[in-house]
Amino acid sequence: MAAREESTSVLWFRRDLRLEDHPALLAAAADGAVVPLFVVDPALWGPSGDVRRTYLLRSLRALDADLGGRLVVERGDPARVVARVAARAGARRVHVTADAGPYGRRRDDAVAAALAADDRELVRTGTPYAIGPGTILNGSGKPFQVFTPFSRAWAQHGWPDPAPAPGAVTWTGDGEGVDGRHWPAEPDLGDLTLPEAGERAAHERWEDFLAHGLAGYGDERDRPDHDGTSQLSHALKWGELHPRTLLAALRRQRSRGAETYRTELCWREFYADVLWNRPETAREYYKPQLAALRYDEPGEAFAAWSEGRTGFPIVDAGMRQMRSVGWIHNRVRMIVASFLVKDLHVEWRHGAREFMHWLRDGDLASNNHGWQWVAGSGTDASPFFRVFNPVTQGQRFDPAGDYVRRYVPELRHLTGKAVHTPWEAADGYAHGYPERIVDHAHERKVALDDYARLRS
Repeated sequence: MAAREESTSVLWFRRDLRLEDHPALLAAAADGAVVPLFVVDPALWGPSGDVRRTYLLRSLRALDADLGGRLVVERGDPARVVARVAARAGARRVHVTADAGPYGRRRDDAVAAALAADDRELVRTGTPYAIGPGTILNGSGKPFQVFTPFSRAWAQHGWPDPAPAPGAVTWTGDGEGVDGRHWPAEPDLGDLTLPEAGERAAHERWEDFLAHGLAGYGDERDRPDHDGTSQLSHALKWGELHPRTLLAALRRQRSRGAETYRTELCWREFYADVLWNRPETAREYYKPQLAALRYDEPGEAFAAWSEGRTGFPIVDAGMRQMRSVGWIHNRVRMIVASFLVKDLHVEWRHGAREFMHWLRDGDLASNNHGWQWVAGSGTDASPFFRVFNPVTQGQRFDPAGDYVRRYVPELRHLTGKAVHTPWEAADGYAHGYPERIVDHAHERKVALDDYARLRS
């Protein structure tokens, strides 16, 4: 038994569902044989919507295939499960990629304590980010509160190259003395479709984007009617790709698109850093004074928004896209968020929860701080008085109306930009599209009047 304990370790996968560019895997392999483990944690599984659950399960199955069917899947409190698996495997060390989230940090401390009680060790190596949250500080040694100076410091700090391949790894799992095969059933998503999951599919999408999408990304990323983005947010969320891998490839590119894409990756790192330093802002206002705005309780108007039947085509297309593919184009996320907060006067937290329920890339830091940006209460917040006009936004970023027609079949009979103003067409409502549930100009004034009250 003693010899086995010195030559076996556990690699606990979380948001790092890949085998390439994986520092924690290198550390585990250096110990000898590796037991690959994933724990279905009720604290995370329970609040997740079926879309994220399904995508996660498919990514795990892809990882399991890459591991030759040896992935050990257990369910329960990680503090108990991980300690039990380590004892069963005779492993002195459990290797993980460090978790930066508020819950993940508490959970890992509990797991480390449970392991230490049995003379075992939790070893944290690497981070899901190019630079670990909490690393970048300003000249006064304090966290940045504004994106632009953070981005300069982030770029100046730099990040390591991708981790080398681990070489031959001796994986041990089911059928080799370590039992554990507790896969949850995959939810029924109905007509909602998801892209192929897993590390290989993520690399293929990235290579395709490098070849055909990156050069024009600076101009195309705001066009929901075009396939102008990488659509890798879910792969980054689950760690099928590491941002360090993407940044290494971008270093070889010389284009405005490459620089813009690098900046978008930095936004992801900035929000993770904000959450690290201000964990309460996952649920609470970053700027507490904005909490005094008057909001309506979510009711029928909220249901109309979430189901894509507000009567504003670009808003409805976005919400229906989310229910169709578990993803929304980033420009449209801002439009639908502004509409909920400033046209329907529903607090941002309700919208953030709805997104987390439906999105395959639902990431707490990026999602909730993005919503706070729109609501005027976050870092680098869009001024509250910036209210997105859903009609002009649609006309500008979906000028031919193709995006709306793709997701709103009741308007496919309208040509060109006329799709954005069905109330101006004689047959605009001929196929059952709903009329507008609010007057945008009026609701904009209501929102701004309340903001003026707050300021005074």
